[in-house]
Amino acid sequence: MSLPVARLLVSELSRRPGIETELIDLARIPLRIDDAGQAIKDPTFSSQMSRADALVVVSPEYNHGYSGLLKHALDSCLKEYVHKAVGVVGVSAGPYGGTRGIQDLLPVLRELGLVAIFWDVNFSAVQSVFDEAGALRDQAYLPRIDKFLKELVWMARTLRHGREHVALE
Repeated sequence: MSLPVARLLVSELSRRPGIETELIDLARIPLRIDDAGQAIKDPTFSSQMSRADALVVVSPEYNHGYSGLLKHALDSCLKEYVHKAVGVVGVSAGPYGGTRGIQDLLPVLRELGLVAIFWDVNFSAVQSVFDEAGALRDQAYLPRIDKFLKELVWMARTLRHGREHVALE
């Protein structure tokens, strides 16, 4: 349900000059389940988070919340996230487009040190938004995605400048 949305966001981001993007599928990260937090840190995922200036979290909504796998993966890193931008994209088979899951996720992201942008993108009834090949059917999403990505890139660049030039005392 989320993969076509994530691929669309990566495609739209990659069209922007000076932006490098990478799709990270949490299902492919070898996170242990016999422990939690930094004890299960995957070196590749940690390195990806360290290099990133921003994250786009594409999250399906499950029973008014986000997935346990997302929380488990996010908790495996800490210092890698501090003062980095994050934007959240909600995905749902129902009418709310992941809004309730986003509401639950934002306090977690803030606690991890991420700085959430004020725009979200919500994909309601996602099963009808993309065709069988994964192509976007509803072009009305593109201006929303553009607004979201402009804000994310601005925030990422601003926070990178701060991390590099402004000392926290």
